[in-house]
Amino acid sequence: MTFKPGRLALSTTARWAAAGLLALLAGCRSTPHAAPVEDRPSARAPAPHPVAPPASAPDAAHGASTPPPPPVTTPLADTRSPTYVVKPGDTLMRIGLDTGQSWRDIARWNNIDNPNVIEVGQVLKVLAPAGETVATTKPLTPTKLEGRPLDAKTGGLPASGASGAAAGVAAASPAPTPSGAAPVARDGDDELQWAWPAAGGVTSPFDETRSKGLAIGGKAGDAVFAAADGRVVYAGSGLRGYGNLVIVKHNATYLTAYAHNQVLLVKEDQIVKRGQKIAEMGATDTDKVQLHFEIRRQGKPIDPAKLLPAR
Repeated sequence: MTFKPGRLALSTTARWAAAGLLALLAGCRSTPHAAPVEDRPSARAPAPHPVAPPASAPDAAHGASTPPPPPVTTPLADTRSPTYVVKPGDTLMRIGLDTGQSWRDIARWNNIDNPNVIEVGQVLKVLAPAGETVATTKPLTPTKLEGRPLDAKTGGLPASGASGAAAGVAAASPAPTPSGAAPVARDGDDELQWAWPAAGGVTSPFDETRSKGLAIGGKAGDAVFAAADGRVVYAGSGLRGYGNLVIVKHNATYLTAYAHNQVLLVKEDQIVKRGQKIAEMGATDTDKVQLHFEIRRQGKPIDPAKLLPAR
């Protein structure tokens, strides 16, 4: 075999080049490649759904809250005596005022055909029979009542006096009340909204033993208003000391009296509303123009200023 130096040298050089290339390739394979980094948003837990506050929770922004339920009221116990013994000078109107009843109901409960004839010492039923509800808003057929005091010497027969019906009686339409907000008097399920019966000032306060009501000043012809919704149970001049008088029954507990009027504008059994004009102020059976106003609770006079709205 003939040795050729030039070829050998080339072959060696080629081998070294190949070896170097292989080493380079091996180094590339052994170098670890880092995985590309992706900028991904981190996973977040879903936000909880807002929970509505309970209905009774107050509103922080406005301070509002669900109003509390209305107070539970119980019927007022009736402390009146179920009977009344007729005294000298009594009339059914007076007995009705003092017991908080309509004279018509008393006449019916006692089977009295002629309301002008009651006897001293007679025992009258003055409370409704069991199971009977006394209507305060249902009109009845009116009958004429002579308001005459009893005469003990004649065995209780009525003496002569003024007729129980006032002249010029006519229905009146509602008028604005002379006062603002009215308090509520609760009697079981019955509620009354009160208003002042006249625009004048109080000239004499309540006195249970003397006046039994308020004296409200004014001038002749000033309007007299119903102090609450109800039914007229008396309109006339037959009750001594009251002049031309209107009595309104509001429910089983309350009635009101409006005395010394110049003109009466309502008639018995008429339904009236709070603030309705029912009379005109006068000076009948008194020495000056005024309205004598009473509120009676189960027949007992109470201070009207405790129920009427503040002025």
